[in-house]
Amino acid sequence: MLSQPKDRRIATLLAWSGAVTPFSGLHKFYLGQPVWGVVYLLLSWTMIPKFASAIEGIWYLLQNQAEFDSNFNGALPPAPPPSPPIDAGQVEAVAAALRQLDQLRKEGLMSEYEFEQKRRQLLDRIA
Repeated sequence: MLSQPKDRRIATLLAWSGAVTPFSGLHKFYLGQPVWGVVYLLLSWTMIPKFASAIEGIWYLLQNQAEFDSNFNGALPPAPPPSPPIDAGQVEAVAAALRQLDQLRKEGLMSEYEFEQKRRQLLDRIA
């Protein structure tokens, strides 16, 4: 059961049932959060877990399936779009500029801090 994906509707029903029955926190066990489930059960003599369960039930219901999967099923976020290819001419220009900056730093005309700032700016152009 641990490897099966969790269903948003079941989690919502368990959360809402915890709001009206003395067994608050069953949805936490279902979603693989046993520590929170125990906390809800220990506090079940108060109204706190009942309110929290009702709010969480609404939250589960308002999430779309992708958000729910991301939060509770370990779904990976969508992959970023592929970056455009790096222009070789631009890389050569940045490399030449870095060599010039390094020479200025070695000659004492530029501080280490200034060199690092300029180096990062140049590298950001190709990244």
